[in-house]
Amino acid sequence: MRNVPGRDERADRRALSEALVGACADAGASIGMFYLPDPDPARRVLHLALASGLSREFAAPWSRVGLDDPIPVADAVREGRLAWLSGQEDTARRYPRLGLVLPYDFALAAAPLAPTGAGLILLWPGAHGPDLDERERKALESARSHLTHALLRAADAGRPPRPAPRPVILRPLPPPTPGPAEAAAAMAFVRRLPGGNCALDLNGTITFITQEAADLLGAPVSSLRGALPWEALPWMDTPAVENHYRAAAMSRLPRSFTTPRPTGQQVRFDLYPDNTGISVRITTGSDQPDPPTHAPPRYPDQSAPSRATALYPLMLLAATLTEAAHAQDVVEKAADQIVPSLGAHAMALLAEQDGRVRVVGHRGYSVAHMADLDGTPVSADTAASHILRTATPLFFGEVGELLAAHPDASIEDGMAAWAFLPLIASNRPVGCLVLAYTHPRTFAPGERAVLTSIAGLIAQALDRARLYDATHQLARSLQTGLLPHNLPGVPGLEVAARYLPAAHGLDVGGDFYDLIRIDDTTVAAAIGDVQGHNVNAAALMGQVRTAVHAVAGAPPEEVLARTNRLLTDLEPGLFTSCLYVHIDLAGHTARLASAGHPPPLLRHPGGRTEMLPLPAGLLLGIDPKASYAAVEIPFSPGALLAFYTDGLVEAPGRDIEDAIGAVAACIADAPEHHPLGDLADELIEHAHRDAPRTDDIALLLLRTEVPVPSAGPTAPEP
Repeated sequence: MRNVPGRDERADRRALSEALVGACADAGASIGMFYLPDPDPARRVLHLALASGLSREFAAPWSRVGLDDPIPVADAVREGRLAWLSGQEDTARRYPRLGLVLPYDFALAAAPLAPTGAGLILLWPGAHGPDLDERERKALESARSHLTHALLRAADAGRPPRPAPRPVILRPLPPPTPGPAEAAAAMAFVRRLPGGNCALDLNGTITFITQEAADLLGAPVSSLRGALPWEALPWMDTPAVENHYRAAAMSRLPRSFTTPRPTGQQVRFDLYPDNTGISVRITTGSDQPDPPTHAPPRYPDQSAPSRATALYPLMLLAATLTEAAHAQDVVEKAADQIVPSLGAHAMALLAEQDGRVRVVGHRGYSVAHMADLDGTPVSADTAASHILRTATPLFFGEVGELLAAHPDASIEDGMAAWAFLPLIASNRPVGCLVLAYTHPRTFAPGERAVLTSIAGLIAQALDRARLYDATHQLARSLQTGLLPHNLPGVPGLEVAARYLPAAHGLDVGGDFYDLIRIDDTTVAAAIGDVQGHNVNAAALMGQVRTAVHAVAGAPPEEVLARTNRLLTDLEPGLFTSCLYVHIDLAGHTARLASAGHPPPLLRHPGGRTEMLPLPAGLLLGIDPKASYAAVEIPFSPGALLAFYTDGLVEAPGRDIEDAIGAVAACIADAPEHHPLGDLADELIEHAHRDAPRTDDIALLLLRTEVPVPSAGPTAPEP
């Protein structure tokens, strides 16, 4: 049964709604949004409870905001301060994700409602000034006071407001209702206007349309009224058309655009928004010239891309950059998206290292030009150095502008315009993005905001990638340091070992191998795999190797039992498989014991290869009382033992016994005296050719040497 709020709860919601609507009216704001904290403080989430002045579609993506998200209201509530964005470029610079998803011109204030954990957002039209005026500040403070008081009063009464599953969208205050004579006069006025006219609500739905407008759109009034234009008219179903509506609805600024009908006729739309909806005037393109929404560019042969055409490639860029693991990945993925979609000819990513400019990567620039730039002192008078020092973007629409600012600038042939953008992540500069164009260019405010958003996204991706690279190298160094650097030489025994880390993530595997010389004719070998892929697994791997070394020489079953007791005492929370062998080279025998490890392979002299079915003992680290059984086998001259971890044979969708059989076949097919190192490389190559591998691979091959017959005594010379 649905939970219906009681009278008191409805009164609480009404008080909050009235406070939000009143705040918008008093402050002259076009949009208001009120957030409540999650009932469970541990979840650190804000829920949009009430919204005024925008559609549910616009509100939906922002209905749930994490307190640690790079969103103004999250910063305001988390840090207990007012967050103010003065316009489009400010939003793009400080909140690139927000600037990318909502690339429209508006001013925004986000304020905390302490001590309730709630938050308030007010948005003003794009024509707002760079700062809040006194009236707006007083209205904002009054709204914070009223909302906070309503929340505390409800909480004191034992009914703290809780967010609903969906935000409540408050209807705008209706305009005055005209009388019959006034309504008739208004209709007559509308019909006398040239072209057609229609009205949209804040959702974009057509609420009123004249017959003339319907004729220009090529559809009957009945099919248009109550519909979204881009749904009722397939030829208007383009990102550009919807983007113009979104821009007008969010910025509350007039907007004009022209788009062709299927007949080829150009239709012009003039949008005039306010807090209740959008009035639209529709004319044919021939009725009057096609003035642009913004001032015409100075260089008409190379106009900037529209916001609509830039928006969706950038959304793809944002998604693509999440997959970039290494710094070079960031360069390649960014260049793949930016250079073609924004008309840039070249791109470079620069960073500072030890007071000098370093080239992280580039596309479109010559190697020689980048070599000249690499190593330039950050103190030098260049645009790139200026960005690294000040984190202030620079735009040069032609060569003269660049040379006027930086007379000693090195200009590559064919370049005519540049954008130098700071890469800022976590409020600190991490580098510089340089975009170069082959024609002079006007960087309009909208394009500057897009480019600033791009730089912000790349900065975050590059920061993550550089941390990844550093951590990856540290992890691999740790793992390599824990493995034996050199295996001891043992007379009468050939040895080859390989270790190949998995190619994914920052994971550090716990695979290991070891060879321990006990005396001139006795040797022990071990291979194992610690559960998990992290630094703890690598550390435990080192402990297992140390434990095996400490008891090596004892019977294999005892070596595993002692190592197991040591690991269970340590309580690492990880389990380890291990295979241990004691080889008597003089007696030509090998004694093996296994703790849940994949079975070894034995190649007999002559080539026959078999899987050794050892008793499967319990993994190390589970039961301190576990016991292990050993098996003794002949290990005659020319025989080969192959030990491996499961990364060599495990693959998605592949039966492991079939995979082990395939490895055994590779060993059997090798020539009799094939170099052991070459065979190890071939087995690794076979594993990668057989199926993609996602786990580390450790491989240890042991082959007894065949004694060379000694020549008999030679007869004395006559």
